[in-house]
Amino acid sequence: MRNTIRQTILLAVSSALLMSLSAGRALASGVKTYRGKFSDGATYLIQVPSKWNGTLLLYSHGYVIPGFSNPAVDVGDPITGAYLLANGYALGGSSYASTGWAVQQALPDQIQVLDTFKKLVGTPSRTIAWGHSLGGIVTAGLVQRYPARFDAALPMCGVVAGSVGTWNQALDSAFAFDVLLGSGSGLKLVNITDPVKNIDIAEGILNKAQKNAQGRARIALSAALADTPGWFDPLSPEPSPTNYAAQEANQYLWLSEIDFPFAFDFRAELEKRAGGNGSWNHGVDYEKQLERSIDYAEVQALYQKAGLNFHDDVQKLNDAARISAKASALTYLEHNIILDGQIDIPVLTLHTKGDGLVVVEDESAYKNVVDEEHNGQFLREVFVHRAGHCEFTPAETVVAFEALVSRLDTGKWQELGAGVLNKKAKALGSKFNVLPVNGKEVHVPPAYFKFHPPVFLRPFDAGKN
Repeated sequence: MRNTIRQTILLAVSSALLMSLSAGRALASGVKTYRGKFSDGATYLIQVPSKWNGTLLLYSHGYVIPGFSNPAVDVGDPITGAYLLANGYALGGSSYASTGWAVQQALPDQIQVLDTFKKLVGTPSRTIAWGHSLGGIVTAGLVQRYPARFDAALPMCGVVAGSVGTWNQALDSAFAFDVLLGSGSGLKLVNITDPVKNIDIAEGILNKAQKNAQGRARIALSAALADTPGWFDPLSPEPSPTNYAAQEANQYLWLSEIDFPFAFDFRAELEKRAGGNGSWNHGVDYEKQLERSIDYAEVQALYQKAGLNFHDDVQKLNDAARISAKASALTYLEHNIILDGQIDIPVLTLHTKGDGLVVVEDESAYKNVVDEEHNGQFLREVFVHRAGHCEFTPAETVVAFEALVSRLDTGKWQELGAGVLNKKAKALGSKFNVLPVNGKEVHVPPAYFKFHPPVFLRPFDAGKN
């Protein structure tokens, strides 16, 4: 079972990375390529077009499962890569020195790419950080920690709620699942010593629960504590707001195929690098958390249909023994990394609405810390009405990138309305308006839309929690 899960995660989380491996076949002519290795073992890839316009794009890739191939990557997809090189942009990126939750290694390795570029090519007139998923938090972390090295940033589907809040929210969902469905199973939420056994236990409980109405209601409650969307397939329309059965079925897919491996397997890798468990749920009122969740109405409806007492289950959660963080492990997560909102360069974020791995509410958490520092003039957030993690077309990516460049060129944000962005994306042509699905390119229309994401359920900002 675990091999199947790992393959699913690899395709979902690292699809951009996989696509980029074939980028060389699509690149414009006259591109000079540099490859090498740093002293910590990380490799790098740099590509410079013959008519370089002076701008370097530093790409940060997403989560790579330990044990899987970890090549250097400098762009999210080959179509976007070819477009950027043809328009004079240089591309660079590293593999990071380790896999997993490798923020600690990614930040200095990416700076080494900049230093190497300067030695091999020259000093860029502009440097823009960008990246997907884990690479989104790396991107935001780079411009926060090394502000003098960057002129703008484009975090895409990024974990911009920060490491502490992200893993705390995952713990809430796992905690509810264990209390309501996993009693006596031996399932470990933290301090996981046997991740292979642990994920198998979790998947077994989940699959059994999905077969009856009571189990499905409790799965929905667990999913609600992570704000897991009830939309899974990027090629399917979003279920109607009251189609709770379809929403829960999609949440089951998110949990079984994507989220549970992180909660019950890959958390072990994080704990190993952090020296223990850095997450906690002391002081959390789960009734209030559920009331704030996007899935609250769904949970209540499914509980009523199943003949379960919703308040009894919530009381079980609030009465259950809580989990404490190890102080040194929490410090590790804070350092690697929480985002403090101190930006003084343009940052544009991009997210799909139906992202069940890095939920769209991450963008609310990031906006809040930026606004708290009175830096809102530097930040804009745009959204795509589609399910899936990092499921952007090259057209949507290029349009977002060009909006960021326009902000640099003019000193003002251009019109970022959905109609304007979709018109520009459509104008790029059918080649750019595609999604990779099962090894094939499927044509889809651009799907920017006006959206304000709800609150992130477990925000964490050091000094304010």
